[in-house]
Amino acid sequence: MSFSLLEIFDLIGTIAFAISGAFTGIQKKMDIFGVNILAICTACGGGLMRDIIIGNIPPQMFVDPIYVAIAAIVANVVFLFMYMEKELPGKHANIYDFVFFVFDTIGLAAFMVDGATIGVRAGYGNNAFLLIFLGFITGVGGGLLRDILSLKMPAIFVKHVYALAVIVGGISLIISHMICHIWQISMIIGFSVVILIRCLARHFLWNLPKVPDRS
Repeated sequence: MSFSLLEIFDLIGTIAFAISGAFTGIQKKMDIFGVNILAICTACGGGLMRDIIIGNIPPQMFVDPIYVAIAAIVANVVFLFMYMEKELPGKHANIYDFVFFVFDTIGLAAFMVDGATIGVRAGYGNNAFLLIFLGFITGVGGGLLRDILSLKMPAIFVKHVYALAVIVGGISLIISHMICHIWQISMIIGFSVVILIRCLARHFLWNLPKVPDRS
């Protein structure tokens, strides 16, 4: 069985975001049902928003629920592993933080590419702004739902140029396609740019400016 590059990015993003959603649910002391719901919302929420924007009704997650099933399977695997290793989150918080960062970043980059590519396939290849926005909302939408449902400040507003990395990655994808005219190469470039920016932001503690707390 062969897979297209889009399907590969879809699978990568689904697994990565399902893991980050499951980890968040476990950290928030949710039961197995809550962990599953949070993982599915994280993995499929961005695509749901994207499909609504471009009028793809009903959204793909309901037409072909394979990625919902994959997210649920991943969530249960993570839950069972963490259930057997109950001390891991508290005893090794730095490991938890790193694992969460890795999968959250991979999911972010993969779904940014996915969103822009779906926009092209839907016939909006000449609308660069829409493609960048579709990549943005597909990338951050699931994480936004995850954070809201787990009562956290959404990462797109506070965390290491989180949303900005997706926007720059989307712009890089569009510009590289204007130069090389090969969408598959542009997909890889956009994906790599998001990963690079997120890693640099974590290493150098980059953040966008905030009004200082003077209290």
